[in-house]
Formats: sequence, structure tokens, C-alpha cells
Amino acid sequence: MLIIPAIDIKNGKCVRLSQGQMDKETIYSDDPVAIADKWVESGARRLHIVDLDGAVKGRPSNADIIHDIAAAHPDVPIQVGGGIRDEDSIQAYLDVGVSFVIIGTRAVTTPHFVSDVCLEFPGHIIVGLDAKDGKLATNGWSKLSHHDATDMAQRFEEDGVAAIIFTDIGRDGMLNNVNVDATVNLCREITIPVIASGGISNLDDIKALCKAGEEGIFGAITGRAIYEGTLDFAQAQKLADETCTYKAN
Repeated sequence: MLIIPAIDIKNGKCVRLSQGQMDKETIYSDDPVAIADKWVESGARRLHIVDLDGAVKGRPSNADIIHDIAAAHPDVPIQVGGGIRDEDSIQAYLDVGVSFVIIGTRAVTTPHFVSDVCLEFPGHIIVGLDAKDGKLATNGWSKLSHHDATDMAQRFEEDGVAAIIFTDIGRDGMLNNVNVDATVNLCREITIPVIASGGISNLDDIKALCKAGEEGIFGAITGRAIYEGTLDFAQAQKLADETCTYKAN
């Protein structure tokens, strides 16, 4: 199982939000590229980058910074989300070396868009499903839809997405433990890899995810915990390598 550091960018800075609320931010660095360097040097085998301004505006807003990170680490797979709602945005990111683009809002509001881009960019599309009480949120988590997370995940699997990122909004950025049960329940309904997100706070969360690893949990995204020191990134990846039964490539 991969432990995947999150780099959330807002106004050109590396931040974390509490429960996705744009007015509840903690700034960790003025230099997201330096933060990416830090995690790669610590052994990260994938990076998760979110353009928070883009998620709200509906178009990439911090693309230049993300381009710089991709250029600095051409051998590290990077997955990027936030404001990616058309083919041109996808192509622009792939052209600079981003490995995967994450479709969030548009996947929920216009599901056929996912099938279209999976055909156009096979192997490069990840769908981010951000749920609260089982229902999906959109537009930077500012709106709650009536769509069920499991039903949509099954549809996107048929479309050919590379993976699903499942985030429990209620726990994201709160350091109150990952929702293992909800993540496992989703894994049992699809066969493609699932990446857990939201609420990871310490090694106990990594252990819990590893115990459920055979269900198909490919990776775990962590943000606030590694920035505030409640989780040591290198130690977490070592634990995952040694104990997880689901081996991430």
C-alpha cells in the first residue's frame, strides 16, 4: 500500500483545510515545490496534489506550480485534482509529466464526461469521490448531491478509470481517524484500486488500513498528520511495505 503525501495549494501556498472549508486553512509553506522535494526525499513513491483554488473556480489556478513540481520529479507519479473539467486541462497536465488527473465535480455532475476522457486518455484518469454520509459533494465540497458513492464508483469502473479516491469529508483534515469501514465497503463493490483519504492521523490508522488491505486498498493519502508530526511519513511507508497484503505497483 502506498502512503501518498498530499500537497494542497491555495493562493500559491501549501495549506490544509478542515473538512474542505476554504476559510479554515492552515498554511504550512510558501513553497509547495520545496514541500514536494521534502516528501520525495523521504521516500514518497507518489504525490497527491490538489489545486484548491481551481476546485472552487472550476478551472486550474495553480497550474504553474504543479508544472514545476512535475518537472522537478519526473520519475515520481503525480496525481492532480482541482478544477479539471475539460479535455484541454487534462492534456496540459499530462504534457508536463503529470501521471494521473483526478476528476471530481464533473464526474458527479456530468458522468458521461468520465467515459469520454477514459477513452481519450486511457490509464490516466482517476475519479475522486468525496462523500458525506454516503452522498457525494461537488464544487470544492461546497455542494452536496443526491448521488450515492457506491453506485457512481461502479459506473466509473465500467468506464475504465484507473482508480477511485474515496474521501470522507467529515474526517478530512480533522485528525480523527480514517473511515476504514466505509472505504472497505466501497472496495468490496468494485475491483479497481481504491485510495483512502480523510482523517488519517497516526500509525494506528495505517495499521487498520493494512489489515483491510486485501480488500483492495491501493494507497492512503495523508496531509495534516505528516505536516503536524502525528504521523512520520517514512515510518508509515515502512509499516505499509512490511504488513500490507495488497501490494501497490
